[in-house]
Amino acid sequence: MLLKTSVYFHLFTSCFTCPIYANIRIDMSSFDHRVSFSYRAKMVGRQGRKRSGSCCFFYPSEEENIAADLPDTITNQRRPAGWRAMPFVLGNETFERLASFGLMANFMVYLQREYHMDQVQAATILNSWSGASNFAPVIGAYVSDAYIGKFWTIVFGSFSSLVGMMIMTSTALLPQLRPPPCAHEEQLHGHCIGYNKAQLGILIFSLCWLSIGTGGIKPCSIPFSVDQFDLTTEEGRKGNNSFYNLYYATQTIVLLITQTIVVYIQNDISWALGFAIPTLCMLFGIVLFFVGTKIYIYIKPEGSVFAGVAQVFVAAYKKSHLNLPADGVNGQFYDPPLKRRLLPELHLTRRYSCLNKAALIAGDEVNPDGFCVNPWRLCSIQQIEDVKCLVNIIPIWLTSILGFLAMNQQGTFTVAQALKMDLHFGPSIKIPAGSVGVITLIAIAIWLPFYDRVLVPALEKITKLEGGITLLQRIGIGNLFSILTMLVSGFIETKRRHSALLHGGPDGVAPMSVMWLTPQLILIGFSEIFSIVGLIEFYNKQFPEHMRSIGNSLIYLTFSLASYASSSVITVVHKVTGKQGSNWLSNDINTSKLDFFYFLIAGISLLNFGFFLFCARRYQYKGSVKIM
Repeated sequence: MLLKTSVYFHLFTSCFTCPIYANIRIDMSSFDHRVSFSYRAKMVGRQGRKRSGSCCFFYPSEEENIAADLPDTITNQRRPAGWRAMPFVLGNETFERLASFGLMANFMVYLQREYHMDQVQAATILNSWSGASNFAPVIGAYVSDAYIGKFWTIVFGSFSSLVGMMIMTSTALLPQLRPPPCAHEEQLHGHCIGYNKAQLGILIFSLCWLSIGTGGIKPCSIPFSVDQFDLTTEEGRKGNNSFYNLYYATQTIVLLITQTIVVYIQNDISWALGFAIPTLCMLFGIVLFFVGTKIYIYIKPEGSVFAGVAQVFVAAYKKSHLNLPADGVNGQFYDPPLKRRLLPELHLTRRYSCLNKAALIAGDEVNPDGFCVNPWRLCSIQQIEDVKCLVNIIPIWLTSILGFLAMNQQGTFTVAQALKMDLHFGPSIKIPAGSVGVITLIAIAIWLPFYDRVLVPALEKITKLEGGITLLQRIGIGNLFSILTMLVSGFIETKRRHSALLHGGPDGVAPMSVMWLTPQLILIGFSEIFSIVGLIEFYNKQFPEHMRSIGNSLIYLTFSLASYASSSVITVVHKVTGKQGSNWLSNDINTSKLDFFYFLIAGISLLNFGFFLFCARRYQYKGSVKIM
């Protein structure tokens, strides 16, 4: 009784002394009263570990839970470094992207010129590598969250990428690793000596290493960066919100560099030098990443996350015949002592209440030490709420696949439009058709800093929400921009084709400047800013904390599935309209109906947006913070 009273007293007094939540509005009606303080106090005493003095009725903060598993020297001194760690973490990610994008920006041309592949062979290898690289992050995320942690996954992925780049650079540096040189005229007539099996094997071997590296770096770089911010403070939360915008801004700058400077070096100076520069960037990124090891926060993996998810469904099924208590009295639900890194918002909810039966204690399912006898028959409340988070997120993820359809068209048909337009910018500058996408990158590079530093603070004053708007509102705005992009693209294509048919020359080029494509390229840039950055932030904030790497890998899986969806739509449209005698996507863009195809994508995106709104209205956030 004395122990129980002292626990109550400690919790009561800490409410008036803990400053962490001073600027947060709390809806006290959302709290359940399922905590057995005497039981928790007994467990703390049994483990011989003293909990930090946190606010009453609040779970320990993220820092406190991390500290519980660190040595005393680190527990008493280390706190999340925040922006001090970003030069090393974000620097490593930036140089890795500069390396990978620089290596692959012109890879199609490299395969055709140096390996004498035709367009189909080169595209097959490139698409196969792209598919493997977009799926590899899912495997890397699982390994990270379940076994070795984010830090070592990034390290392994970085060295794997370095090995792949060194092999790729060797193919350009050593003549015996590629077919003998061939003149352009001979290549056009197919008289060049092709590659042998050994040369192709070395090339594919390097691509395999690059895919492994992608699987290690991509899913972990953002979650590892988020771990470096103290999300229990206003400064940490604001820094975390700004990080996502900065991350995408640096990626845009990297793309600008690779599509201009690196491509120029590879085409006009030397393939070996053009590959060696990205390789050296990767090496420098690894060194930079290790420099910051003394200030990083390291989160230990918690075992297989998929097993915990499966246990909830199995336990709920086995107890489907039981009835849930109406009052939720203490002791009826399994709520063991908190593990580290649990979020305070994840209390037992009535949503998907059938899963709550997995935590219902029936008989002797709890050992005297407080742990369950069989995890496949009894799960903790935290496990159940984690699964509910996943079930909540899946519909939003599905809508993002079709939401990326508009972005996929800009890398293919926009270039085809540019080829049939006047590419001159002024009297002496001629813009390469493949470089028109730089307009999108410039728009992103200009808009993102303005959005983060000017627009967001202004919106926060109006809405009192961190970030100015909710995550789903940001994603929804991105979807609207994608619809608008397709409509504008269709109208511009109608004008371009009309101009080409009436006033075009023998080559079919319309007397219309390529700068007419600027509006649709800027709009798709806005769509990327809101959709992609919004989804990255959404997954990292709404996924259960120990599954962040898996959540981040969904972005790359979405890219992959969106590419397949786009290919399927193109194939169906090509076959259906071809049978009707008016092919929308024929080889000659001037006789095609590309504008009709753009309007079709806009219609599909609009239907998808309606489904997104339905899912967004039903979505329940894990937790939200109001600015006082």
